[in-house]
Amino acid sequence: MNMASSTALSPLTIRLCGPRGFCAGVDRAIQIVVLALKAYGAPVYVRHEIVHNRYVVEGLEAKGAIFVEELDEIPEEHRAQPVVFSAHGVPKSVPEDAVARNLFYLDATCPLVSKVHKQAMRHQRLGRHVVLIGHAGHPEVIGTMGQLPEGSVSLVETIEDADAYVPADPDNLGFVTQTTLSVDDTAGVIARLKERFPNLTAPAADSICYATTNRQEAVKQAAPGCDLFLVVGAPNSSNSKRLVEVALRAGAKRSLLVQRAAEIDWNDLGEIRTVGLSAGASAPEVIVDEIIEAFRARYDTTVELADTVEETENFLVNRELRGIELTQADMAFVNGE
Repeated sequence: MNMASSTALSPLTIRLCGPRGFCAGVDRAIQIVVLALKAYGAPVYVRHEIVHNRYVVEGLEAKGAIFVEELDEIPEEHRAQPVVFSAHGVPKSVPEDAVARNLFYLDATCPLVSKVHKQAMRHQRLGRHVVLIGHAGHPEVIGTMGQLPEGSVSLVETIEDADAYVPADPDNLGFVTQTTLSVDDTAGVIARLKERFPNLTAPAADSICYATTNRQEAVKQAAPGCDLFLVVGAPNSSNSKRLVEVALRAGAKRSLLVQRAAEIDWNDLGEIRTVGLSAGASAPEVIVDEIIEAFRARYDTTVELADTVEETENFLVNRELRGIELTQADMAFVNGE
């Protein structure tokens, strides 16, 4: 591009949030599928989307992964191949079903989701009815409720639900939360439950994961004064949708969830000078790069880093896979070169 055409472009500042994108749990889940393919060859089956991102799923399919909703979809001739359980966690009935079918499974449940499972089980072991704060139908909620016998968990989604909730024993309640909720919204629901049930017992540690909290904090800091705030993520990604809400609440004039640069309606953006940009915990960095390049092609773009904290968490993959080398090239489809 020559200097004349460059100066003709309108100036634009992108506030690029950090942390953004993959958290340690998502990174680990994708690595498990990639390493399983290297260790055992294709196909490797994955029950449910490994993480909520179409680009990631298609990238793994290209490497030889096959995604199924239930274990009975795995054909007889592939029963010796591994099946991976998604990062969101699964009900106890799923590994039991895998054992009954003589399947070899690798559990990619995020360790922080597993921690919530243990906290829910601890509440129940100590005689408390479990109140789960989360979104009905989300795989993580289904997985957490599926750790305990039917009838021992009540789902509460909103402050209105907290007002309407009538437990059998109001003095014997313990709560846990889905890991990907809005920190502020959840605080409101917990406060209302505690108001109504003073003996409500909190989990031993905060259920909302560090990555959800960190990404929301970075968006809160970057959003004030933004004409537009873009969040890279899938429509079925809970933590990504929460970032859109957080950006609006923190002062962005407009906030949108996009999966790829091609989804941006450039004619609809109007006059913009400052754009915030973040990515949900299951959105790959290559798409963030793609969106920045799309803006550079249309605006005289300056990128400002809006970093809050540095994340250093790293979760080990399953023991069976630790001897397999994972290279930069193996993960380039999501991380870039």
